Amino acid sequence: MPRSDRLFDLIQLLRDGRLHRAEDLGRALGVSVRTIWRDMGVLAASGLAVEGERGVGYVLRQPITLPPMMLQASEMLALRAGLRLVAEGGGELAGAARSLAGKLAGLTPGPREEGEDIFATRPEAGAARGPQLPLIRKAIRLREVLTVALLEEGRLTERDIRPLALLLEGSWVLAAWVEGQGFAALGLDLVLEVVPRGETFPRETGRRLADWRKWREEAAALPPRT
Repeated sequence: MPRSDRLFDLIQLLRDGRLHRAEDLGRALGVSVRTIWRDMGVLAASGLAVEGERGVGYVLRQPITLPPMMLQASEMLALRAGLRLVAEGGGELAGAARSLAGKLAGLTPGPREEGEDIFATRPEAGAARGPQLPLIRKAIRLREVLTVALLEEGRLTERDIRPLALLLEGSWVLAAWVEGQGFAALGLDLVLEVVPRGETFPRETGRRLADWRKWREEAAALPPRT
């Protein structure tokens, strides 16, 4: 059996998310345990979320497959724009965005003209957001209070915030609860510095992301100021 076919069959066996011993995998595929060890190394090197070790077993964590689909031209543009923004941001998700773009590049048509590549980004934009996005993502995940330096109407101010979510609305927007002020939608182009406070915040009714979304909808429904 060609190695490519064997690797495909190996992935199918691992898709159930259970722990599989190398001996059992080898028996199912008709190969030696040593061959399974080598194949697992190949799968792990390719980026597949395979965990385990010799003598214990192997498991495929959170395998994700997408069914065949057709994308409209506008949907493809949105996908490219989203991947570009994430790649510009730096941190752990930037590498994932580039990896995903590489997988999609072999399956979907895309611009080939110079300057139209999916990652033809503006260096200064990526540099500005690079140090901030990983810190903000981590703070959202851990529910950690941040002190942010903001440029508001030409003035530099500092605010203690509870970061709730990062949203793409043409550019990055940070959904946040600002201590002593209330909800805010902070454009990251106005955020000059982010400093973790080393303290966490609880989930409180009235200060959650769902409450922020309700606040945003109500604010959008208000008549413009004159």
